[in-house]
Amino acid sequence: MLETSTKQNLPLPMTERERSLLQGLLDYSQVQSVPEIWSVVANKFGDAVALLDPHANPEVMVTYSQLYQQIKQFAGGLQSLGIQAGTRISLIADNSPRWLVADQGIMMAGAVDAVRSSQSARAEILYILAHSGSTALLVQDLQTLKKVREGLNDLPIELILLLSDEVPPTEETIRIFNFSQLMEMGTRHQLVPVQKKREDLATLIYTSGTTGKPKGVMLSHGNLMHQVANLGILVQPQAGDIILSILPTWHSYERTAEYFLLAQGCTQIYTNLRSIKRDLKQYKPHYMVAVPRLFESIYEGLQKQFREQPENKQRLVNTLLGISEKYIEARRVVQELDLNNFKPSTWEKIVANIQKIVLFPLHLLADKLVHTKVREATGGRVKQMISGGGALPKHIDNFFEIIGVQILVGYGLTETSPVTHARRYWSNLRGSAGKAVPGTETKIVHPETRQVLKAGEKGLVLLRGPQIMQGYYQNAEATAKAIDPEGWFDSGDLGWLTAKNDLVLTGRAKDTIVLSNGENIEPQPIEDACLRSPYIDQIMLVGQDCKSLGALFVPNIDALEQWANSKNLQLSLEDANLAQAESQKINLESKIIQDLFRQELNREVKNRPGSRPHDRIGPFKLILEPFSIENGTMTQTLKIKRHVVMERDSHIINAMFAQ
Repeated sequence: MLETSTKQNLPLPMTERERSLLQGLLDYSQVQSVPEIWSVVANKFGDAVALLDPHANPEVMVTYSQLYQQIKQFAGGLQSLGIQAGTRISLIADNSPRWLVADQGIMMAGAVDAVRSSQSARAEILYILAHSGSTALLVQDLQTLKKVREGLNDLPIELILLLSDEVPPTEETIRIFNFSQLMEMGTRHQLVPVQKKREDLATLIYTSGTTGKPKGVMLSHGNLMHQVANLGILVQPQAGDIILSILPTWHSYERTAEYFLLAQGCTQIYTNLRSIKRDLKQYKPHYMVAVPRLFESIYEGLQKQFREQPENKQRLVNTLLGISEKYIEARRVVQELDLNNFKPSTWEKIVANIQKIVLFPLHLLADKLVHTKVREATGGRVKQMISGGGALPKHIDNFFEIIGVQILVGYGLTETSPVTHARRYWSNLRGSAGKAVPGTETKIVHPETRQVLKAGEKGLVLLRGPQIMQGYYQNAEATAKAIDPEGWFDSGDLGWLTAKNDLVLTGRAKDTIVLSNGENIEPQPIEDACLRSPYIDQIMLVGQDCKSLGALFVPNIDALEQWANSKNLQLSLEDANLAQAESQKINLESKIIQDLFRQELNREVKNRPGSRPHDRIGPFKLILEPFSIENGTMTQTLKIKRHVVMERDSHIINAMFAQ
């Protein structure tokens, strides 16, 4: 029977533990706007390093005092050029200390920024400029400006600013200044303070999304300050703690994490995909905010090192990892943190506790021989790593728990500023998105009737709280669809609540694949299971309106070549028409390769908890070009744009199911 009472949806009261954790941090609960943070930290931390970009040429280092001064200068420069409160400024740039100065300078001047990556497509940038009503444009460099310059003639852009120090073009019909010129103007202009309230608009973040045109998410100062004031219940950074920053700085997830961590006096070091493995070892971070794909990359790098070891050493490592896995599984039962067994019986807890005690010495040995060395790849002093922006595959979650690196998974959307839920380090329920952050209400409803469901029943996740956006800019229809009259935001995600109010996500409502027999399949859990295979690097399930599921795979070429060598075979990636009869040469279409992947698929899907016959993957195709931001098939947070891949590879998908 459906539960109709809404009592269960009230915000969970803050526990004594959570309240005490916040008491150990700087309190921002009464701060009205984001720019107010910087005077606080400048007075508190002064000469401590706030930002370090070791990959800039030359290296850039900014103290907290310098950061506050630069933000004020930037804001003053904007005001001297006529920027007024409420002016829309499009900030099209990427990670750097200057991005933060520009972002906060815009807000301190009273303006509102519309943000996006300089790597975005020209049409997308021009759409944001037009839709946001921007009258000023701030770009990464001249190259970015060149990409969109012609399209500006049809827009009301009155001012162009460069984040670089490149010499502005002399023949321009629009005023244009570089970063140093603007900062110089700021030194000569008396900054006029602009008092902002929590309900005032702070920024427009255009959703990259996996479907359709981007929508302008309106986030207020109150939305953002809710995050700054409350994320301390999840992690408790100390002044001087090292943070590695790798995600797009304009994205809501990275952005609010930066505001929060810098508000507590941490030192943020900028890294990138090319340098992250080296920077982890060199700078030994205490925290890192990342998406699942980055954790998968670290995991695969470690697995590659394992595969390169002699067979006897591989066997030893795998044995020790297996022992530790059994140890943590027993520990979860004892702590009542097993997603598949929330309420173990007394007997089950006794058995698990005995197993935990017996395995503990072997786990310690494994830690000394294996796990400690693996942790060195993360720098060796990580307090916690934060994962968000997508589902963390179970085997990745397990692996990092085994080696002693704690990952706290968070959940939210751009529209929720973004964090609504997160796992606590003292109650880290693997497989869940954790409990709601303070002030947040969660409701699980039937997708069609919208009736409230009982704990444990799967349905649509609705959210309400101080972090929910004001709406979509200039899109009342989309806003009304997303937020009902009572303020409940439709997340578009499917999930359920445990008896202890942990949120467990099961997929996206719009991602659901409906087979021709009417069976509904959530692709994400099956994809995560398949990624356990060392031979699969990326995967996307397909099969809408078909008899069975299908899949597109990007193979792990290194692992595949190593496997081929072990069989005395040579893998060829160039000759797609290679004759099957050539005994020593094989390609991705060869039967032996196809059989290998079929075997991998069958094993991983079958071994997945809750596996059903309809989950079996039928036809599949191996493709060499990875899904990526560069080719437009992934978002900036490394989620596959399913609709883009479906359109791009429609001929491949159709051919798969026609066989």
